[in-house]
Amino acid sequence: MNRISYLVASAVVVASLTGCVVEAPRHPYYVSSVVRVAPPPPQVEIVSAPPAYGHIWIDGAWYWESGRHVWHPGYWSAPRPGYYWVPHRWEHEGSGWQFHEGHWDRH
Repeated sequence: MNRISYLVASAVVVASLTGCVVEAPRHPYYVSSVVRVAPPPPQVEIVSAPPAYGHIWIDGAWYWESGRHVWHPGYWSAPRPGYYWVPHRWEHEGSGWQFHEGHWDRH
């Protein structure tokens, strides 16, 4: 391989690496003001057996996306030593509703 071919090949590799995509979190953080539309009741989910001993079920929740409520299903999660899961919740505030995303908190 001559020097020019090597430089071109190297440039292609570098350019392709700069386009790497980092996967977003499964549940993106909710950033918004109060929503005027109350969330629907939680959907009933069939919870299968955990994939491994000690896993905990994270309940699904309604998220506000593109001007409407969208259900994000629950899932199993490995435990985090020293932490406990604080569930997602909607709170009535003034004339609307505010979503508080679930998160891991220290014991």
